[in-house]
Amino acid sequence: MLVTTSYDPSNEELEEAVSLAQTLGARLVRRGHSGLSKLRSRYSDDEIMLVTRDGLRFDYGGDHPLFFHPSMSLVRYKRIRQNMPDALLQLSKARPGDVIVDCTAGLASDSIIFSYAAGPKGQVIAWENSPVLASLLEAGLRTYVTGHADFDDAMRRIEVRYGDHLTGLRSMPDRSCDIVYFDPMFRSPIEQSSGISPLRSTADDRALEAAAVMEARRVARRCVILKESRESSEFTRLGFNEVTNSGAKLAYGVISC
Repeated sequence: MLVTTSYDPSNEELEEAVSLAQTLGARLVRRGHSGLSKLRSRYSDDEIMLVTRDGLRFDYGGDHPLFFHPSMSLVRYKRIRQNMPDALLQLSKARPGDVIVDCTAGLASDSIIFSYAAGPKGQVIAWENSPVLASLLEAGLRTYVTGHADFDDAMRRIEVRYGDHLTGLRSMPDRSCDIVYFDPMFRSPIEQSSGISPLRSTADDRALEAAAVMEARRVARRCVILKESRESSEFTRLGFNEVTNSGAKLAYGVISC
């Protein structure tokens, strides 16, 4: 992987690029006046993390570079503000002051909604095992501005942790959080949108381990939740006997603790 900047980087962008290259174990290269295609050819590497004034962008040579954005979480937030129901919040019974562990953060759409529900006195820990996604997520949650103060505050409160969620769960004491949430890459993808495809190519696509669910049941005080496609056999395999459909394609499995 290469790390570079925009054409005329500021000192802050250069410093961030140096730090990011060290974090990712990537090669730091000077952009100069070279386009990304020329850098790929010169260094024989398709993956480029680009540091710009507008944030980080991961360009892997495909049609749709990957970058942080609040996506559907902002739409859901606006609906919640209008007293419209949110399926995940209803099933989890998330409320102010909750401690919530999102084991498969991705780009944190669900983490943001959990953080908004938990409020300033709550805590949301977002585990992400992909170093690329963890870097995009940490920078994006820290700097992205929507103009909605309470939504932006919810983003800032999320604690991003890079690493394997099973290791993280094993380090937690019994009954030390309220909710544990899993949203792994679906075994059978149901979406092929421009937003999902680059995420799938970058994210940890391993099946969720039964050991992780066992640990989640140990540390959660209220419930463990799994998001999957409606027809998925993962609910049965992992012991989620209470399954609620959400729309035409999605479902949530709940284990009450």
